[in-house]
Amino acid sequence: MTTPREHGPVLLIVDDEPRILSALRRTLRREGFEIFAAESAREALRILDEQPVHLILSDHKMPGMTGMQLLAQAAQRWPAAARILITGWTESIPEQEIRAVGLRAIISKPWDDAELKEILRTAAKELP
Repeated sequence: MTTPREHGPVLLIVDDEPRILSALRRTLRREGFEIFAAESAREALRILDEQPVHLILSDHKMPGMTGMQLLAQAAQRWPAAARILITGWTESIPEQEIRAVGLRAIISKPWDDAELKEILRTAAKELP
């Protein structure tokens, strides 16, 4: 990505459940990311239009647009951004869809904090 990172990599977290969004923010607040949060895919797309984003962590089952649909649109706006899906429904996502969106990882809900942090740290280190 060509934008400078003044406060560390920019992480966009998307989940339609406010308590999960809050828990993810709490878990990741000391990891060196500049965190933006969205409670809907529509809000996430607005942020993506206004803000350079390096990593996107999105829930899958959301009203209006799935996480996979959101990440496909995000790939068009910020192709170098690492795209990560967090879901309780991993078995319902077709493999060809996963490849088409270019997912970096799929994290199962409930998530393991250490695993989540490691996936995001690794993705951040591999940013262009």
